[in-house]
Amino acid sequence: MIAVDYYTSPAGELILGSYEERLCLADWRDRKARSSVDARLQRGLHSTYVEQKSVVTQKAKEQLELYFRGELQHFDLPYLCVGTVFQKQVWDALGDISYGDTASYVSLAKAIGNEKAVRAVASAVGANALSLFIPCHRIIGSNGTLTGYAGGLEAKKMLLDLETHEN
Repeated sequence: MIAVDYYTSPAGELILGSYEERLCLADWRDRKARSSVDARLQRGLHSTYVEQKSVVTQKAKEQLELYFRGELQHFDLPYLCVGTVFQKQVWDALGDISYGDTASYVSLAKAIGNEKAVRAVASAVGANALSLFIPCHRIIGSNGTLTGYAGGLEAKKMLLDLETHEN
């Protein structure tokens, strides 16, 4: 069973999920790819969603509250990433982007040693089911512009402004 709960953040509503005491889902409830992300998680974990609070989702909410108040820069929860080996490699590299910093898809591809895989990297970033916790909002275009984001560009701008204290 994947225990799911909801959290309304200043940037939008998140669906949080835990499986075997690890956070496996922290994603924008209204994202366009909601059904494909949910299907991947449920298929990969051989489980279904059950709306229920868990210790992990409660801790996630507490940490999100601190994050949105500007009091937390590093989340401290056990994660469970469900995806391909390549996707997990990209998500690990996303986790290396520090609070307040940004990177491009090109630099992320270089960081994983596969600079020709920019489009595949972009696709893996878009498949991230642990938004904020694995900071895909920190990816911007090579020219410094904001690029697509599952939570929407307004949410992305808000998160980046929060992390650079421009709010």
